[in-house]
Amino acid sequence: MQTFLAILLIAAMIATLAALARGIIMFLKTSTEEVHGGKAGPSASALKSNKMMQFRIFFQAIAILIVVLILFLAGKTG
Repeated sequence: MQTFLAILLIAAMIATLAALARGIIMFLKTSTEEVHGGKAGPSASALKSNKMMQFRIFFQAIAILIVVLILFLAGKTG
């Protein structure tokens, strides 16, 4: 069971890192658009950046819950 949770934890951490990287890339595109005269209101890149950061928070929460579950199971058996 703990091996399965460890694999899930690694997957959640990789997903968190990927969402963070994509969010930063979208943020940089948004900044470039704003510097070069973007339109009023949020751009498509800004909306994508915001969505990727929401995914990052979601994956990070899942990773934290898995760590709590692993620690709970380790305390119960040991």
